[in-house]
Amino acid sequence: MADDEISMARLNEMVRQLLGPVDGKSHPNHLSALWHVLNSMEAIKLNIKYFGYEMLANAAKALPVMPESAPMSIGLRCKPTTQADIESKWLAVWASGLKIPVVYSRKLWEFAYVLQALFEHDMMRPGRRGLGFGCGVEPLPSFLASKGVAVTVSDAPPEHQASTGWAMTAQYAASREQAYYEKLVDRPSFEGLVDFCFADMRSIDNGLSNFDFCWSICALEHLGTIAAGMDFIESSLGVLKPGGISVHTTEFNFLHDDYTIDDWVTVLPQRKHFQELSDRLTAKGHWVAPLDFDVGKGPIDRFIDMPPYPFQFPEPQKGILSGNNSHLKITCDGIPTTCFGLIVKKALT
Repeated sequence: MADDEISMARLNEMVRQLLGPVDGKSHPNHLSALWHVLNSMEAIKLNIKYFGYEMLANAAKALPVMPESAPMSIGLRCKPTTQADIESKWLAVWASGLKIPVVYSRKLWEFAYVLQALFEHDMMRPGRRGLGFGCGVEPLPSFLASKGVAVTVSDAPPEHQASTGWAMTAQYAASREQAYYEKLVDRPSFEGLVDFCFADMRSIDNGLSNFDFCWSICALEHLGTIAAGMDFIESSLGVLKPGGISVHTTEFNFLHDDYTIDDWVTVLPQRKHFQELSDRLTAKGHWVAPLDFDVGKGPIDRFIDMPPYPFQFPEPQKGILSGNNSHLKITCDGIPTTCFGLIVKKALT
């Protein structure tokens, strides 16, 4: 081990001892000034999470039951997740179709955003053909197949996914079967309309082509850099027919314009990155839905969740926070973030 690695290991051990709630004798760590400053931090975080989750759960219970209705066009923009979206009629349509209860969930919003974009651009009917990037275990392929849409499900090659952490959180798919949802589509329709392939989002295979639409959900922020994610969106247009639709959701550092996380396992694009991408694609003749950076002003828009998240809960916390898996904004390595959706139509020529 190099000297700098030894020094860092020693420093980490010293910090661990200084911040630990108890010393080596299991006595309160009263001798550490740092401990006196931070000794209530865990309880403070749990208090915030508990009351935030209670607010989300109670608000979800209070949502009015939406009457059955057909999908509707709303002129969907490139935009972040908001409380108003969760409470809207258009999202309720897709939640009902997916057989998912309406809760204040980023993931539900992403599913609905993609489906709404596809509907508005006439992609949700028999004869259409779509490609999903980084699909994991999403229900969208099964839902689209139930509408007669042919879908190619793709995910990262096995040698690439280990570094992303998707497998650890049960978000990675290594076969078509993991995209099958019996409650959404019958087996014969699924078998006839859905296929699977591995696809490297950093270097899309030229053999993937002639699709009417493509999509990805919270995948492009795991490509290593913000630039790689933005480049992927542009590259994804290459799999489409002229006039095809590309729909993607990703993370959005909505609070800080001056700094963000880049060149990391999870990167956080900012408004300038979306604006630069829009300008670049528009200059090449593609159409980009209008950009809207309003992150909402409701109470749930203002609740920013923090680690640990439900899949990270140790057993004692599961008992305290069980049944809660809702939030619209979180912190990623300390930076508040939410989801952002983008819609691009490939140039006709």
